Amino acid sequence: MKSILIADDDILLCTILTEELKKAGYNVDFVCNGKETIDYLTSKPADLLLLDLDMPVKNGFWVLQELNEREINIKVIILTAHSDVKSALDATRLGADELFIKPYDFDELLQTIEKALETEEVVYNKLSENKNDIEE
Repeated sequence: MKSILIADDDILLCTILTEELKKAGYNVDFVCNGKETIDYLTSKPADLLLLDLDMPVKNGFWVLQELNEREINIKVIILTAHSDVKSALDATRLGADELFIKPYDFDELLQTIEKALETEEVVYNKLSENKNDIEE
């Protein structure tokens, strides 16, 4: 079962998203700030991160930079109220895979999550096949 970490300081949003994503078959945890996000991901890997850009303690941009510096490979979907182009470009330059502006359509988010995790699975399987070819 794939695991998703939600990083957002909006507890109500985290609770609702957690319930809906669990119904869709995912293991889900949530944290409320950037520091907790990195602490979590360095101790327990996840397959996908739903990341808010505006959080206390450390923001989402800091999280993206830390993921890069620590070489933590994870799919990242930004969930933010920031609708300016600069924030979107900065997030994608730092490694975000997708960006959703709040409020967003849950069904569209779920499709994007499924696609992101499916892409990860295809890449992993391809790498495994190549490794087997090399070993033979």
